[in-house]
Parts: sequence; structure tokens; C-alpha cells
Amino acid sequence: MLVTLAFSGYRNSDMLDYTKAITTITELLKDQLVICANGMISRETFTIKDRTENFYMIGSMGLASSIGLGIALNKPSRKIIILDGDGNLLMNLGSLAMIGSLQPKNLLHIVLDNESNASTGNQPTFSNTIGLEDIANSTRYTYFKKVTDIESLRKEMIQLLEKEGPSFLLVKISNNEEQREIGRVTHSPEHIKERFMSAIN
Repeated sequence: MLVTLAFSGYRNSDMLDYTKAITTITELLKDQLVICANGMISRETFTIKDRTENFYMIGSMGLASSIGLGIALNKPSRKIIILDGDGNLLMNLGSLAMIGSLQPKNLLHIVLDNESNASTGNQPTFSNTIGLEDIANSTRYTYFKKVTDIESLRKEMIQLLEKEGPSFLLVKISNNEEQREIGRVTHSPEHIKERFMSAIN
């Protein structure tokens, strides 16, 4: 299953943030292959739980969904997860139409939406006015849902890891302007590729 992350009005301390959302997601993973969008998503995922099955995007903003789709089509027996962001998704909306058209049953597209480009200075995106889950619906994802809290996220993840897709889960997270310092992915791009290929095979 494929899991494919803006200025946000969400400031409540009980709201999900990158750390809470990614921790909740990764705690439920087994051998699923995960494509992590570049920027904060890859950095947080690497810091919280580095896995051989994780492919960290180093650059190539917006293409996590395209890469995930390609893997899902070529490895239909594996669950593929795209761990995406709203900024990344909005740069490549065409991939949603392609996913909806090709209907990979093993694909789960998760979008962490903080309504900003967190990695480059919190510039606002358009996801505060455009419902990304509505776009997924219009492009024929078989299932789409928006969640805003840990329990709802956990419940949806448990179901979607077993459910046929393509599925789309929009996770609204806070835009914490006082984000903690977090390191970058220390693996080289070559090492990321080689170990991910070994996990696929």
C-alpha cells in the first residue's frame, strides 16, 4: 500500500503535529513500503523510526506520489504508502488523476496538511480553502477521509492498511511556528536507493 504532507489556522495544543502524526502512523507499520515526501516529512520520519522500507525523497518536490504509483503498479502484492504533504501534493496534482485512473488497489496516499510549506519558511499553500480530500474524491480514489486527531488517525490507519485502494487520508496537522530543531536524513541518496530496493525484493 502506498502512502503518499501550509500557514495554518490550527493552533490548539491538542492538534496533531508532524511528530504525533508520523509516530502514530509508523507504530502501525510492518513491512509496508513507504515513500516519504521531501522536507520535514522525510526528516521527521527518519528521526522517529528509520526503516529499510522507507524511501526518503531528497529533493524532487511533488514527486512522491508519482514514485509511489510506479512502485504500486510494479509490486501489486505489496502495500505501498505515500507519505505526502499539502505543498508537495499541490505541485503535482496530475498524479492524483493518474492514480484514480489506474486504480492501484495496494496504494494508500496519506497527506499531512498544515496549510504551509513548512520546510522553506511556512509560506501558505491553498489547502485552507481547497479541500484536498475533495480533489481525491473527484479523481476517483475509492476511499477518502479527513482526520484531525490521534484516535481518528489510528482508527483509519488500522482499517486502511487492510483495505483495498487507492485510498486517500488527509491528516490535518498544526503549523507550529516554533518547530523543534530536527536533523536531516544522514543516509546518502545511493544508500537510500540500494536498501529500499533490497526491501522491495
